[in-house]
Amino acid sequence: MRILITGAGRAIGAATASVLTAAGHEVVATARDVALLDHLDVAQRLALDVTDEASVDACLDEAGELDAIVNNAAIQGKAPLEAFPLDHLRAMVETNVIGPVRMVQKVLPAWRERGSGVVVNISSIQGRVATPLEGPYAATKFALEALSECLHYEVGHFGIRLVIVEPGYTAPGMKGTGMDLAYPDAYVGLYEQWDGTDEKVTGAGGRPGPEVVGQAILRAVEDPGSPLRVRVGDDTEMVLGARAAMDDETFEATMRAVLGLSW
Repeated sequence: MRILITGAGRAIGAATASVLTAAGHEVVATARDVALLDHLDVAQRLALDVTDEASVDACLDEAGELDAIVNNAAIQGKAPLEAFPLDHLRAMVETNVIGPVRMVQKVLPAWRERGSGVVVNISSIQGRVATPLEGPYAATKFALEALSECLHYEVGHFGIRLVIVEPGYTAPGMKGTGMDLAYPDAYVGLYEQWDGTDEKVTGAGGRPGPEVVGQAILRAVEDPGSPLRVRVGDDTEMVLGARAAMDDETFEATMRAVLGLSW
């Protein structure tokens, strides 16, 4: 299969490019800074800014016919909502939500006529459970989940598959995306309590490598029987399993106890 990956320069994107290539697929790796792709052994490396219509058109023209797209490009931001810069929130929505929709809209007409195609949208554990300080990121992933589920119902009729991959914490994670933003001193205590909570839910083995997510994406691309949502990581299984089994109050109390939060 010929598979295009957005945001392939680092972490999950780069690992997925390597996993798919090793499995024999033709990978078109893309990133805003094409130099980030130099280390990848892939069929093609292309510049792509998913927020820019002209960039998307140029990239897809050069990539040629595709069998699948992995929408992985995303940016983050960490700050309380009181102080979260709205310009950064807009940028997150443009990249994390509108970007994948733009990519899908470009390929769907040809795929619909052909009767096949696979869209893999990379969500997150935060696409199902919002956390302090990262509400806007969670909001973009919640939105991506909703749009993905909608798309699943709309295009399955045409032979096009949609898979939502929900990773937990991985190492290394996303870098260079404006993660830590300025915040009022009143929230110092929350930052201190929230620091290190990922280690409390990933277990003794710590964060898995992004290759684990890459393997899940490989299965999603290759397996026609892949479910709509694919959880990746013990932390995802634990947190989302608990969320599904509990009401709001019980879940909050449980997670406060597990994470040691008094805020």
